Amino acid sequence: MYRRSSVSRRPLAALLPLCLLLAAAPQADEPGHGVPLPAAGTTAPAFQPVQAELFGVVGSLSNAWGDMDNDGDLDFAVSLKSGEVRLYRNDGGTFVSVGAAMGLPTAAHELRGLSWGDYDGDGWLDLLGGATDPKQPTLVFHNRKGKGFEEVGAAIGLGFAGRSARQTSWVDYDNDGDVDLYAADRIGPNRLMRNDGGRFTQVFAGTGVSDPRPTVGACWFDYDADGDLDLFLANQSGAKDALWRNDGGSFVDVAEQAGVAGPARTKEEGGVGCAIGDYDNDGRLDLFVPNYGPNALYRNRGDGTFENVSVATGVGFANHGVGAAWGDYDNDGWLDLSIMAYEGPVGKQEPTNALLHNESDGKGGRRFVNVLPRTSAMNAGDHGVQWVDYDRDGALDLSITDGYGPVGGHFLFRNLLPAAAAARSLSVLLLDARGHFTRPGAEVRLRDARGRILATRQVGTGDGYNTQSAQPVHFGLATTAPVTVEVTWLRGGKRVVQRRSGITAAAYRGRSLVIRETPSRS
Repeated sequence: MYRRSSVSRRPLAALLPLCLLLAAAPQADEPGHGVPLPAAGTTAPAFQPVQAELFGVVGSLSNAWGDMDNDGDLDFAVSLKSGEVRLYRNDGGTFVSVGAAMGLPTAAHELRGLSWGDYDGDGWLDLLGGATDPKQPTLVFHNRKGKGFEEVGAAIGLGFAGRSARQTSWVDYDNDGDVDLYAADRIGPNRLMRNDGGRFTQVFAGTGVSDPRPTVGACWFDYDADGDLDLFLANQSGAKDALWRNDGGSFVDVAEQAGVAGPARTKEEGGVGCAIGDYDNDGRLDLFVPNYGPNALYRNRGDGTFENVSVATGVGFANHGVGAAWGDYDNDGWLDLSIMAYEGPVGKQEPTNALLHNESDGKGGRRFVNVLPRTSAMNAGDHGVQWVDYDRDGALDLSITDGYGPVGGHFLFRNLLPAAAAARSLSVLLLDARGHFTRPGAEVRLRDARGRILATRQVGTGDGYNTQSAQPVHFGLATTAPVTVEVTWLRGGKRVVQRRSGITAAAYRGRSLVIRETPSRS
């Protein structure tokens, strides 16, 4: 069994010179647990650890990013096994721990599935944490205009117990303009909670999306392009995965017909996370599922079904995969994929991460090639993973957590992409008509001067594992030519398109293009 070398166990701050060397030097590692090794001569991307001593905390579980103080940059929330919720305020790219001073717990029951969402529509992101222990309640921290947080879970109908949380999603499943809540459950039926004026009531109890299978990952997306959000569930302990099609007043599991139910599994195998992204730039949202077992990539055919392209694209290797996130880290216009995985006994688990670069297969298709050496300082996560441009330089940085290993931490790696390449990017922030972040699941496409789709992104509805961030979507650009930004809002059971033409990356360097939803004329 592969074990990280002793050099990789040093504090991350001491690994900076090594990290940079690894970016330039090919590595030769022994195989381990099916994760492909970088080919000889592969040049790994250059990333630099950020404030490693501050973030190097054992027992780090969930990582979630959102602009909690509305100052234009992304802040960083982390849940720890001790029950503490760490909150780091982003001060121009430097992080300051402010959670305790702002009223977040410093010790309590363990929380997972951290997620940012403006549940009351007041323009300030609130933070939810689900309990791992089913005897403990869900906690919701109401944001008091960036000055502090107040726990209100029970008061708004979300302080329920009886759940072992892994993923929590803020989504507008009924297209009424506010964010509802979906609470996946590792040990029992899931819950869909409808938002009625900032108070929540369970709907579809015992039916449909109250799926009783042990759910770990949950991702919402309009896979069939009919104007409402559908739900994919990654299920554990040998259970099949689910795809609950949203038919307005009901949900129907179409996973088998759509081709995403997964193979027959043993009790030790199962779906863990999920990640939505258009990996082949055809304008349709595809689905990646990291598994205990072989991973799965499902290509959206556009007719309500998916093609399993795992083997053909090189992602179908077996691992103990947990979280995954799509992100174009080199700004070449194609989504790359980061996977968190681990191996080893409890208390001694070792990360076996992969960073898969999206490349042409030479036959008109795409393939993924691992560029992360086992000895890299970035091979350090086992659960949450997020791509985030925390310093607004145009290059995606990587945020990961290690909750079970002997080292542990919620590590952040700054992308050292050259300035010219970092400038080939566009950040797009979608807000509702009031200027609030309440549209997870909305889609953004870039088109060239001839109207051809260059790339597609979705505002996150629960990507990675244990995490949902509220952040702009990021596009890498192959060229600096002007583009048309096309936003698809899901509203009233329809797909409403809004466009902005003549957009150049240079005009939005260091900031986001902000697009507000055009109000309905009805």
